[in-house]
Amino acid sequence: MKKHYSVKQLARLAGVSVRTLHLYDEIGLLKPSVRTEAGYRLYEEKELLRLQQILFYKELDFPLKDIGDILDDPGFDRIRALEGHRAALLARKDRIDNLLTTIEKTIFHLKKGGVMLSHEELYEGLPKEKAEGWRKEAWERWGKDAVEKSEMQLLTMTREDLKGLKTAFADNWKKLAAFSNSDPASPEVQEAVRLHYQQIRQFWGTASEPDPQWKAYKCLGEMYTQDHRYTVIDGQSNPAFAEFLCKAIAHFVEEEQK
Repeated sequence: MKKHYSVKQLARLAGVSVRTLHLYDEIGLLKPSVRTEAGYRLYEEKELLRLQQILFYKELDFPLKDIGDILDDPGFDRIRALEGHRAALLARKDRIDNLLTTIEKTIFHLKKGGVMLSHEELYEGLPKEKAEGWRKEAWERWGKDAVEKSEMQLLTMTREDLKGLKTAFADNWKKLAAFSNSDPASPEVQEAVRLHYQQIRQFWGTASEPDPQWKAYKCLGEMYTQDHRYTVIDGQSNPAFAEFLCKAIAHFVEEEQK
C-alpha cells in the first residue's frame, strides 16, 4: 500500500510552508497524487522526490518556471541532476567557507586593532618571482581551491603566530633531518613525524576539520622522494633524507589507521 502525505506532513518533512505547496499546486509545479472528495491534497513518494528537485534548483536560484520546464522534460535524468546539484552546492560551500574565513579574519584583526596579513607575508623570504612560481605550481599540484583555502586560513593568524608556526616547523624539520640514519619507526622519529603532521595540517588550513587526511599526508611523503627540492638541507638536495621521511610518514599513517 502506497504511503500518502498530507500537505501539512509534506510541509513539515521538506521544511517549507503549506502556502508554498498550495502555490506549487496552483502553478502546476507540484501536483498532489490524490485529491480527495473533500478537497484534501495527498502526496506520494514521487511527489517527495520531485519536491526535492524543486528545492535544490531553488537553492541554485532557478526561477520556478524554469524548474518546471526542466523537471517536465522527457529526457530529465534524476541521478545526473543530483550529481550536478552536489557539484554546484560543493562549489557554493567552498565560496561561502572562503567568505566566512575572510569575515572572521577581518573581525579578529579589527578587535585586535592590528593590521591584516597580506599574501606577500605568507611567502616572506622568497623572491617575488619565485613565490609566484611556487604558488602556481601548488595550484597545479594540489588544486587552486585547496591552495586558496590554505592561504585564507593562514591569513587569519597574527604575524607573531604565523612566524611562530614557521619557526617551529623549521626546527622540527632540522630534527627530522638529523634522524635520517635512524629507524623510521622509532618512537623519537614518530614523535617528530606527528608534530610534522600537525604542522602540515595547519599550513593546509585543515587542522580543525574531522577528516584526518591520511591519504593526502602519505602522498606528501611520497612527493618528497619525487621532488627533492622539498627536502633540501643546507642548500643541498638530500635524497636519503627524502627516502627516510617517506618511510617515516608511511609508518605513522599506517599506525594511526589501525
